[in-house]
Amino acid sequence: MSDRVVTAFAPATVSNVACGFDVLGFPMEEPGDCVSVRFTGASGVTIDDIVGDEGRLPREADRNTAGVAARAMLEAAGERRGIALTIRKGLPLSSGLGGSAASAAAAVVAVDALIGARASIATLVRCALIGEGLGAGGAHPDNVAPAICGGFVLVRHPNPPDIIRLPVPAGLTAVVVHPDLEIETARARALLGTTVPIADAVRQWANLGAFVHGLHVSDFDLISRSLEDSIAEPRRAPLVRGLAAIKRAAADAGALGSSLSGSGPSIFALCRDRAIAERVAEAMTSAVQRETGVSSQTYVSSISTRGAYVVTA
Repeated sequence: MSDRVVTAFAPATVSNVACGFDVLGFPMEEPGDCVSVRFTGASGVTIDDIVGDEGRLPREADRNTAGVAARAMLEAAGERRGIALTIRKGLPLSSGLGGSAASAAAAVVAVDALIGARASIATLVRCALIGEGLGAGGAHPDNVAPAICGGFVLVRHPNPPDIIRLPVPAGLTAVVVHPDLEIETARARALLGTTVPIADAVRQWANLGAFVHGLHVSDFDLISRSLEDSIAEPRRAPLVRGLAAIKRAAADAGALGSSLSGSGPSIFALCRDRAIAERVAEAMTSAVQRETGVSSQTYVSSISTRGAYVVTA
């Protein structure tokens, strides 16, 4: 048995991105989760420790997002040796920042490096989706795909993965404010129902197409007009008190647009450059405090060009 340990980091992700419900996402530079893996003398997957979750996440590997993703990676590679994981949560739980996806992505990248499988991106995404589906009540690739691939991504089809990398205009900067609230993804998804009025669907399709074109031609005005969610945000808005006022504060400070990150409660904004993003971050942070009455964590980040990666081996 080797005493080698491999640690991988996977970043927080913003999914949906307003007009791209379940298909658009991008990673931030930080924060994120780390997963360390080592070989054991036994078969299967075990968990040595979880740090940063206040004891809330399952220690049984078959009930843990990272554990299930790691097992899927072993099975995909035909690896019979057992492994143990140590998970360090840098992302708050139920935050809308892709915490389940980050743990799953870091796990598969760490396991791949430990066993030397050199798996394809498609295999990494597929295995991470198996784990992320456990934590999020279903597999939604708009977090996992950017967490692994990096950059702005559009997922045309989850399985087999059909992932399209989109260009990132120079200067484009994200602001994410995470109020000290929790919204379970499964609960937020239940609010959506199972049908969408055709007028809302047409509006969403038009905005998504225009947004993708705006990224390709660096048309910030078009990007701004397209950052509108006709599907999820109207139904989930009541989960974050004062969301409309927070979005107005972001716009008044110069944001191109803003919306819930994933299912919330985190709120993202996109900005033309870093200087504007810093002003937007200050305005949004103040608005969140005023509207919700809770403290928050605020991040300003470029769109990260890389997803999960090995930190130490």
